Amino acid sequence: MINRLLEMKNVVLVLSTIGALSGCGGLGDQMKPDWIDGVSAAYPSGQYLLGVGQAESRTVAEGHAYVAVARIFKAEISAHAKDWESYFLIEQRGQSSAERRLTLENLTRVSTDKVLENVRIVDRWMDREKKLHYALAGMHRPQAETAFLEKITELDRLINDDVVAAHRASEKLAKVRALRQATRNLVLRETYNADLRVIRPSGQGTASSYRVSELTRELEQFLSANLVLAVAVTGDQVETAQRALTEGLLKAGLQVTSQPWSGERSLGSDSSMPLPELLLRGVVRFWSIDVHDPQFKYVRWCSDFEVVDLTSQRVVGALSKGGKEGHLSEGEATAKAVRVMQQDFSTDVAKAIAAHVYGELELSVQTSQPAGCLRAAQ
Repeated sequence: MINRLLEMKNVVLVLSTIGALSGCGGLGDQMKPDWIDGVSAAYPSGQYLLGVGQAESRTVAEGHAYVAVARIFKAEISAHAKDWESYFLIEQRGQSSAERRLTLENLTRVSTDKVLENVRIVDRWMDREKKLHYALAGMHRPQAETAFLEKITELDRLINDDVVAAHRASEKLAKVRALRQATRNLVLRETYNADLRVIRPSGQGTASSYRVSELTRELEQFLSANLVLAVAVTGDQVETAQRALTEGLLKAGLQVTSQPWSGERSLGSDSSMPLPELLLRGVVRFWSIDVHDPQFKYVRWCSDFEVVDLTSQRVVGALSKGGKEGHLSEGEATAKAVRVMQQDFSTDVAKAIAAHVYGELELSVQTSQPAGCLRAAQ
């Protein structure tokens, strides 16, 4: 009898254990984690920055979780963007607010890439009833703070080196390029500092020794007084081409003299007018071509430009631009080609020249090969 009771007790114990184990498994699938409602005991807000994503697939849910974290940082950068408006204005002068916003989005993208390096998926859960996947993305605040402080420290070193180099430079182009690089790095540094304010529970960043508005103003003042460009165009559609180039250069933040270029660096008796340091000279050509098309007439255009350092009379850069446009008549094809040329000059050509002046692009100097218009004429 006693043996029988012991056997029954053992059976009950085994069944109870199995039931308990299966019950835990069911609760693990069905019990909603606390982090879905925004608070997590395992990942406290003082130590972690969290983002929750949900979707019908696990991969998409994880992507949404990453985006949720990145969105917090994007909002902080947008809130401080007004402090960098002077930089955006010189970067995209004369253009629409939508185009200036692209510059902010580029900075935000750089910041987001750095942020996501420090984010991991730390937990997942599936609501089997609703067939929804949930993911929790987390950033460990102390680790991320260390990473961002290292980046800010490195940028502070580069900014200081460039500012010192700019103030010591005897060559005007060298000064412009150093100030420009310092300003760009300072804006990037401030985006990281905005991120740091999000990472730190205190919401405090780390101050820079420089201000974006001050460096931008110093660069603008130096450009207007010391690095003036002259533009000289020959060939076809001279006035249209020269106006488009001048407008594009002004939008890029460069100073362009309104005086016509006479071939001499001295522009007259007006002593208040700074003498040009660089000359952008070039030729523009338009001509009709026969491509044996019974319906359309075609016009080709070309341009060749050189950037000349007027102090040394040395060509420091060269570029060519051209294209082909078609329409029902030769006059309409020419008008279309002129419009395309204007657009290219005010954007691509002007930006390339400005990037060369700022040290962001090295224009090739054509020496042995014929230029675009010469090749076209051959």
